[in-house]
Amino acid sequence: MNEVVGRDDLLLLTLDTLRHDVAVELAAAGRLPNLAAHLPGGTWERRHAPGNFTYASHQAMFAGFLPTPASPGQHPRLFAARFAGSETTAGRTFVFDTPDLVSGLSARGYRTVCVGGVGFFNKQGALGNVLPGLFQESHWEPEFSVASPTSFEAQVAQAEKTVAELPPQQRLFLFLNVSALHQPNWFHQPGATRGTGDNRATHAAALEYVDRHVGRLFAAMSSRRRCFAIVCSDHGTAYGDDGYTGHRLGHDCVWTVPYSHFFLEPTV
Repeated sequence: MNEVVGRDDLLLLTLDTLRHDVAVELAAAGRLPNLAAHLPGGTWERRHAPGNFTYASHQAMFAGFLPTPASPGQHPRLFAARFAGSETTAGRTFVFDTPDLVSGLSARGYRTVCVGGVGFFNKQGALGNVLPGLFQESHWEPEFSVASPTSFEAQVAQAEKTVAELPPQQRLFLFLNVSALHQPNWFHQPGATRGTGDNRATHAAALEYVDRHVGRLFAAMSSRRRCFAIVCSDHGTAYGDDGYTGHRLGHDCVWTVPYSHFFLEPTV
């Protein structure tokens, strides 16, 4: 990462609330053609989330604690704050001396931009300003929210605008929090109604919706130079699993998340 940082643009795309099992099933069934085309081997990596709801997980990720590989042992991290005694900081880790990765990248000359999604990014109150406030530039509109059936399209349009307005030499760190998977997501399934509510099938339909538009985001982020992309969930969610519903709880379907990172090669 010490070679990547300063050379490439960076994308952190969090598919908020995406379950690992749903992501794996859809990729294996060929229902995620645009995402799977970039996943190494066409498959998601199984990891453990650093938090069981959006705020906690993103605070950890912005401190350098991305989802951890779901296997025993020490796993060197891509990014880490300088911290005496850290056992997961390795030679290839990008180490920053600021309180968080966002300001660490800013100190290296990156333009840091947040395109928010769920309520913790809506800037409508003190708490909703904490995470966006880490960035030099942040965007949130009602059209980006969990209540919008076209949320991801609107978020991608903002990302495209951001990229188009940057000077060619300016490096970019773009963070985009995808709200489409989060409840309510019933409106992504044809024939579903508010009365029938959300379930694994509507969650899957929401992921397919994201896949239909993610190519635009990848194209924008690779239009200027090579981009290093991290695509992952921040936590999963329960749909009646063992009697549980929702997240901010300790069930395996909440703690286990899909993860991948890869390069987006320049299109010019």
